[in-house]
Amino acid sequence: MTEVRSRLEEIADEIKQGKQPEPETVRTLLGWFGAQRRGYQVNSLIERALNRYRIKTLPDFRYAYIDSKINFVPATSDDVASASSDSTESESTEASTEVTTEAPATTTEPVTVIVTTVGGALEDPTYRIGKLAAANNPPVSVKPNSSLKEAITLMLTHDFSQLPVMQSERDVKGVISWASIGPRLAMDNKAESVNHYMESHQELSADVSLFAAIGVIVEHDYVLIRDAQKKITGIVTTSDLSLQFHQLGEPFLLIGEIENHIRRLVDGKFTTEELKASCDPGDTERVVENVSDLTFGEYLRLLQNPNNWERLGIALDRKVFIEKLDKIRQIRNDVMHFDPDGLSPDELEVLRSFVQFLQKLREITNKT
Repeated sequence: MTEVRSRLEEIADEIKQGKQPEPETVRTLLGWFGAQRRGYQVNSLIERALNRYRIKTLPDFRYAYIDSKINFVPATSDDVASASSDSTESESTEASTEVTTEAPATTTEPVTVIVTTVGGALEDPTYRIGKLAAANNPPVSVKPNSSLKEAITLMLTHDFSQLPVMQSERDVKGVISWASIGPRLAMDNKAESVNHYMESHQELSADVSLFAAIGVIVEHDYVLIRDAQKKITGIVTTSDLSLQFHQLGEPFLLIGEIENHIRRLVDGKFTTEELKASCDPGDTERVVENVSDLTFGEYLRLLQNPNNWERLGIALDRKVFIEKLDKIRQIRNDVMHFDPDGLSPDELEVLRSFVQFLQKLREITNKT
């Protein structure tokens, strides 16, 4: 942490001298604190450190795309007080996983441009649409006076379904797509420039919840993303949405399969009283009647006992198995707390490999 203090002191001194410190990526900031992902505890740690030196980041490091640049600017007294309040509220609500989000306003009118904000205590800032990689990849675009041939060529070479029509990075005139081109050509439209084939566009603010944006993206197949500086920073399509939910959903499915395999190994090997002996000593009111009533940590506690391990009847090293299972438990805790930046490739590979191992183990034991 000495290096962190030194870096923050350096940034604070530059600000005091009226200089603008070099921007850093969110990922770099996390690395200063030995973290790879954001979460309640990591965010709180970083906020306290920034507050100590009266620094804040723009955009807020908690909500920005992990590889986007953030600037360090002076924090006001209100900023520090607000951050302290947010940190306290986060700690008090960390155990809750039930989230309600406001549905986006949608319309069937073709001339409407949607700019949605989501507010209130129930907003989930964790999965803001601005955190997606696609929302931070400036889109390929054409100008209103570009030729239709140019637009079609770009769409074909990039395998795009649509292109934004932009005069500048802030000035969007509309969107051209296969759906907008086809009917006009069918009506014998002879125009050669893009502006005769474009339609009004759809856009969302980068700070909108991903879940609130789903309806807009599904209805229109895409949405442009505008950041706090009013720039169009990316385009999120239904394909991007599918990829994101695959990335979010795969860890849950893998962990669920792992738990089912562990239940199968343990089921029928212990009495109800022996299962209860592995329960959290502080949780005396919970009813435990069979193996499915145990938590993941309690499976671990049960199998750490050498005598219990022998009851499984499998010729595997208990220490190695328990170490792997404990690593899975740690990853599971991150997943079940909805870590906003998802799992690292290495952690995802740990889950996949352990599932493959358990599948193979089941195949072998079923044959013996």
